[in-house]
Amino acid sequence: MEKKDPIEEARRYVDNAKKTLSENEEYDPVLRRYNDHKYVRAAGHYLWHAVMLALDSVFHVRKDRRTRVDIDAYREAVRKRDRKLLDLLNDSYQILHLHMGYDGVLVKTSCDEGFRITNDIIDRCEKLRA
Repeated sequence: MEKKDPIEEARRYVDNAKKTLSENEEYDPVLRRYNDHKYVRAAGHYLWHAVMLALDSVFHVRKDRRTRVDIDAYREAVRKRDRKLLDLLNDSYQILHLHMGYDGVLVKTSCDEGFRITNDIIDRCEKLRA
């Protein structure tokens, strides 16, 4: 089986997150909120996984895909190479992993910011790999 490019795979996860929110979620334009935590959580998990794939393509913190690595190990590796990426990583941890993934925050602007940060991290990791 052919191994996929992690950056392209990360972008595929972002597309899956968009699809999850657009196809399965009702959005209230007046309140600018989603109506169900379930799909926001799923999108948050997709986006967080995309961030991890992009980071793993550059920083090789995780030796085996089946093992868990503490976020502090990623922070330390990123801090040594790119401080702006570290800021994005910290923001993504809060927004994607905690607010969207666990809390299922329903506010659309928070979700939109999560998508923006994820794309910024993927783009930055792609440049660092080159």
